[in-house]
Amino acid sequence: MDNKAEKKSNSWEKALTSFGRGAGVFTSTFFQAGKETVEVIIKTVLPFMFFVSALIGIITKTGIGNAIAKVLSPLASTLWGLILISLFCGIPVLSPLLGPGAVIAQVIGVLVGTEIGRGNIPPQYALPALFAINVQCGCDFIPVAMGLGEAKPETIECGVPAILVGRFLTGPVAVLIGVLFSIGLF
Repeated sequence: MDNKAEKKSNSWEKALTSFGRGAGVFTSTFFQAGKETVEVIIKTVLPFMFFVSALIGIITKTGIGNAIAKVLSPLASTLWGLILISLFCGIPVLSPLLGPGAVIAQVIGVLVGTEIGRGNIPPQYALPALFAINVQCGCDFIPVAMGLGEAKPETIECGVPAILVGRFLTGPVAVLIGVLFSIGLF
């Protein structure tokens, strides 16, 4: 009888020990992940957020975003105008500056939506207009995303321009795809 009780006691101890080890591994893994997350946020994300905040403040205070949007908004009533808007918003040097706050996209989007509501612009241009004004989306975050992916500086130096040029070239294609998918919607 003592042998059976001792075996039960040993198996119970082994189960508790393995559970304790598993809980320890689980806790230490998540603790380390939390430490690394805080480190990445402090070193990568927060400086970028400060930069973007300053950039949004400059764009908003100077009114340059609204001025550019007012110049571009009349182009939104034609297919060729939408392609020109996508080319403008996708200019590799300009698109990272247009991305934060999306001032131009907001203003043109509201103006296009208002004109569609009034009947001055056909509703079929809603989707292509969305693709045209959002070519710059994400272009401001590319260096940070590559940094979060722990890319080497040489990769970032080559990757950022490659992505920006790719967005510039695919912007008009996206507008044409938007036109294609908007056939028959309205």
